[in-house]
Amino acid sequence: MKERKRSKRYRDAAKAVVVGQRYTAEEAVKILSGFPKAKFDETVNLAIKLNVDPKKAEQNLRGAVSLPHGLGKSMRVIAFAEGKDAEAALKAGAIKAGGAELAKEVEGGWLEFDVAIAHPNQMRNVGRLGKILGPKNLMPTPKAGTVTENIEQAVKEFVAGKVEYRTDAGGNIHVPIGKRSFAAAKLADNLKHIVNHVQSLRPSTVKGHFIERVSVASTMSPGVSVAVEQQAVAEE
Repeated sequence: MKERKRSKRYRDAAKAVVVGQRYTAEEAVKILSGFPKAKFDETVNLAIKLNVDPKKAEQNLRGAVSLPHGLGKSMRVIAFAEGKDAEAALKAGAIKAGGAELAKEVEGGWLEFDVAIAHPNQMRNVGRLGKILGPKNLMPTPKAGTVTENIEQAVKEFVAGKVEYRTDAGGNIHVPIGKRSFAAAKLADNLKHIVNHVQSLRPSTVKGHFIERVSVASTMSPGVSVAVEQQAVAEE
């Protein structure tokens, strides 16, 4: 297999990382902040490798969490709701709100949004969008808090930077935690908040270490490994 050619900026950044070393959250984001910058404000992403079997329902984690310092951008949210709920959604910051007509628009190929929220009574319209929204991780679900009767509150939270997460087929969770322009302390706070949240979700069926690896990277940078304190559960 042909080795991927890395940019000089990437190679220079990689020199600041000691291979095999795991850093505290504060150290990791400090190293990241010192990397050469791209010509745009890169997104900072957190990757968490879990000791889970995603094929088991109780170990296939999915949800949403609000970050202490947000994401540094306003999320584009739509709401499948009608009447007063639709009005409340628009007032809370949704870019569009509606029922069957909004579902038809999405069905026709419009996908210019980051989060879709739905009132339970709208699932009759949203249900048929599964093949379109599912592969893009945009399908509303109660587990992520995107199917709810409190449309106004959900829209406010997601517009402000509440993030969804889900375990992929390899047992990994990938979550944005902010922008390169953030102060290092804010990135560290967001990082630790996500890790602590994920730790609290440990399924009772998981033995040994739950979180195997954690790393943080910006859009164009190498990853920096983050140390995580945890207790292993012994095999019975």
